[in-house]
Amino acid sequence: MRIAIFGKQFSPSFLPHCLFLCNELRSRGAEIIIYSDFYDFIKSLDSDAIKVDGTFNSRAELSDVNVFISVGGDGTFLEAVTLVRDASIPILGINSGRLGFLADVAKEEIESAMNYIFSGNLKYKQLDLLCLETDAGLFGDLNFALNELTIQKRDSASMVTIHTYLNGELLNSYWADGLIIATPTGSTAYSLSVGGPIIHPSSKSFIINPIAPHNLTVRPIIVPNDMQITLKVEGRADKFLASLDSRSVVFEDSIELRVKKADFSISVVDLPGISYNQTLRNKLMWGADKRNY
Repeated sequence: MRIAIFGKQFSPSFLPHCLFLCNELRSRGAEIIIYSDFYDFIKSLDSDAIKVDGTFNSRAELSDVNVFISVGGDGTFLEAVTLVRDASIPILGINSGRLGFLADVAKEEIESAMNYIFSGNLKYKQLDLLCLETDAGLFGDLNFALNELTIQKRDSASMVTIHTYLNGELLNSYWADGLIIATPTGSTAYSLSVGGPIIHPSSKSFIINPIAPHNLTVRPIIVPNDMQITLKVEGRADKFLASLDSRSVVFEDSIELRVKKADFSISVVDLPGISYNQTLRNKLMWGADKRNY
């Protein structure tokens, strides 16, 4: 089995767990390739700590990879998605921090996760993405997002007006600080922090969620993800900020933005014993109420 490992810098206290992961893979006969910057970081902590079969820097070097392991938080997982893209390689997220919806394998669960990967009965789930199309080619070939598209003003002087259309029909003109178009996966990210609903990952929907709307009766709305959402932005300034997950570009008010479901999905390793309901209870502490005990 060929395993790719991707990661970012982590606390030195997580190093033993990272080394445990690599040793578990090697003991099972896996061929390990690791992202070169991540490899250099680990070597900087302990020059003799890790032995791998090779390194990689781009998606072109991921041929024949069976599982892609992301070590870090949800931000690291989102970067991993930009490497995997439409290659249909299952991603496993190992959490080196405190909170993660995408990187949901805790350090204490690494061994059990490896047992499952090498069990010969690997299952995975599909997560939908959104795609942004513009005549200006914003974001190039990275014009997709697993979590959300965010449109925001660039300064603190005034609101923006975002004219929003569903399949060509006007939905609303949002007077706000910005607008979020979120996937079900992204419903527990930025959208949640500005009052958006939580949507189950299997739902075929988008959330349209204004950021600090001027009119308090304007609320988030859930729409089917087979609709095209068209955005036209205007304001006192003529340039605004668009973000796809963690990637941002500045665009002019003359540019029309068209959002639709991406034509590929991301495969995520579906570990037994970890359900979405359980993740919500644990990560959002829904059960942390003394009335439950």
